[in-house]
Amino acid sequence: MHRSPKSSRARVAHPRGTLSEGARRRLHLYTLLKSEVGPFPEPVFPPGIDLQAEDRRARRRLYPVTVIYSVHLAVVLALAVRSSLAVRALGFAALGAATWTLAEYLSHRYILHVAFPKGRGLLRRALHHLFDASHADHHARPWDGNHINGHLDTLFVAVVLVPLSLLAPPGGASVAVAALFACYVAEEWAHHAMHFWNFRWGYFQYVRRRHLYHHSRHGVGTAYGITSDFWDKVFGTRIPASARQRLRAHSPAAPALDA
Repeated sequence: MHRSPKSSRARVAHPRGTLSEGARRRLHLYTLLKSEVGPFPEPVFPPGIDLQAEDRRARRRLYPVTVIYSVHLAVVLALAVRSSLAVRALGFAALGAATWTLAEYLSHRYILHVAFPKGRGLLRRALHHLFDASHADHHARPWDGNHINGHLDTLFVAVVLVPLSLLAPPGGASVAVAALFACYVAEEWAHHAMHFWNFRWGYFQYVRRRHLYHHSRHGVGTAYGITSDFWDKVFGTRIPASARQRLRAHSPAAPALDA
């Protein structure tokens, strides 16, 4: 990832504390460290936000992995069909999709919303570099197209899992892994839509309002599932019943940033 040059140590005010200018510039895109500002920083909505421009910026960042993972899934499925393994491949694709729903929940709760402060040792420094400077920007600036999706962040996982999956028999693990990454892309587009678009169909309105509740101060510690609340039910992080009733009852007319 591109690094910006180091700068002065001037302090910059932030709703959850102060953050050095050097820390802000430490990473090219991820600038707020959860260990300094908290894993749920208060959102800031400065005047003059151009949502259409932010929408376009976020989409441009999401196109590369959309193409990569979609082509990858199409190729492994085509190879499976060519090898008369279509039924086996569909079963493993379903397994990959189901695995993604759990991975979505766990990564959101235990990586994106956990602070990884800098410490001694290679492991702690690596965790701080990879995971502390992520997602806090999205909660602080939920309108910012630079922080709506992970861009290329999952490629370092893909370059490990995809080659390993190819060691298994055809139509099996390779399809499951491809489906998992394709579902990641689908989830990122759903997340994008929750912030910038406003489809009228009922389930989208419900998950959209759930996610915006997660962004509010009332939603701290709840609604880690993006496309479903199944795992929130399992792990006890579901939105309280009274709030869920209000989310279902509200009309879908509110703009996407009303959190």
